[in-house]
Amino acid sequence: MDVKALLRDHPAWLDHLESVEGPDLVLPADLTSELLRLAVPHEDVGPVLAARPERGTGAWWLAERCVRSLVSTMGDLDGPPPFVPLPELGPYFYVYVHLAALPHTRAYHRRLGVPEEVSFATFTDLGRNMAVHRKRHGAPGLHAPHWFMLHARGLLYALGRLQFNRATLGRAAGEAVRAAGLPAGPGASSLGVHVPDFLGPLTPGECDASFARARRFFPRHFPDDKPVVMTCGSWLLNDDLARRLPDDANIVAFQRRFQLFDRFDDSEMLAYVYGAGAANPAALPRRTRLEGAVADHVEAGGTCHGGIGWLPF
Repeated sequence: MDVKALLRDHPAWLDHLESVEGPDLVLPADLTSELLRLAVPHEDVGPVLAARPERGTGAWWLAERCVRSLVSTMGDLDGPPPFVPLPELGPYFYVYVHLAALPHTRAYHRRLGVPEEVSFATFTDLGRNMAVHRKRHGAPGLHAPHWFMLHARGLLYALGRLQFNRATLGRAAGEAVRAAGLPAGPGASSLGVHVPDFLGPLTPGECDASFARARRFFPRHFPDDKPVVMTCGSWLLNDDLARRLPDDANIVAFQRRFQLFDRFDDSEMLAYVYGAGAANPAALPRRTRLEGAVADHVEAGGTCHGGIGWLPF
């Protein structure tokens, strides 16, 4: 397969991959054990093993250069061009890219003194996002392979119920924070907050514990960053949901933590909540309070949008 032909619509990415230097592609010696350690769903283990790229092929060439892209920008906030979907290479191509990159990420974690338990929890997001892909599409694959680039490049860390990544404030966020009187603005150090799927209820207590861990973890391991705020952009911050959910709902409590300053269209909001069951918006299930609230919102003509907010570090 001519992989360069697949990338002709992404010339900047191809130029980057052809010029980047770094390690050769090395896959884990015991692939099965590594897949299970990374929480890869059991129904995917066999197909992943069967999809192993062959040395000397275009897929091998591209995977090796994707790994070099990750390793060469390890820890850098200014990252490489994001990975793009390549269905022609099968549903598991980027799984192998990240499998080959993780030993380098582990070494980076060790140099920073990141606890092994944090590394382990962070990397299991690989298997989790394979489960998310199946939930969303009813088919095998890795959901949003560009997302795991943050993990592989040592920028994102799982700290309990929530995940946090090193970042800088964009223009709108920086201006909102500055207007609130905090000593920060566009370009200032910050943390992004993320809520992974398949990790249990989003209870206030679990969130409190995660935020407390983040406030200890990042100053210890990244003392030069000095973030002033944390930001979150998510469908969970859809302020219309707070008017349809009871006051004691976990999502409502999560929203109250943030100062909302913007919203964005999120056409995937229904897929986040219902998975493949969102195919027919006119017949959304109402199995939980959240599903009922979202279904009522859509039925009433409400928009599928997300909110963006900040809270002090």
